[in-house]
Amino acid sequence: MILETERLVLRPWEEADAEDLYSYARHPEVGPIAGWAVHTDVENSREIIRGILSAPETYAVVLKETGRPVGSIGLMLGKASNIGIPETEGEIGCWIGVPYWGRGLIPEAVRELMRHGFEELNLERIWYGYFDGNIKSKRVQEKCGFHYHHTAENVPCAIEGVLRTEHITCISKDEWLSES
Repeated sequence: MILETERLVLRPWEEADAEDLYSYARHPEVGPIAGWAVHTDVENSREIIRGILSAPETYAVVLKETGRPVGSIGLMLGKASNIGIPETEGEIGCWIGVPYWGRGLIPEAVRELMRHGFEELNLERIWYGYFDGNIKSKRVQEKCGFHYHHTAENVPCAIEGVLRTEHITCISKDEWLSES
């Protein structure tokens, strides 16, 4: 599946993207705030593409102007989400490389993934969480119409042995339709 916006193409990750992925995922301000460890080298990024970023509904965020990935976005459906949602619902997770912060690219990608989730996958609700301190993610969620649902304490993340406080937001299909 390939999704497009005005400035972006959302497409499946390819092993050939490993160098681009590493160039952004090695930055200490990207992964840890989102709950995953910085990538250690290009081979580590290639392994992440094979093992994690190859999941269904997971996309490279590619700039149309360069044709290269600068971030990632995914929709974890039902049991693929770690927040205990039914199969008729999904959870968004995403990040973007530091040089692209503040350009509105992730809200653009999130809105397209919401459209895809509600219109094409017929989801009833979409969830989105952010860990304490990740103000950028909180702002994206607010811009895209998500509203606070609850806070979960001691949530394990992809960094071994680390527990975080996660704030969970959501939007229903009806809410999305009324705002569209």
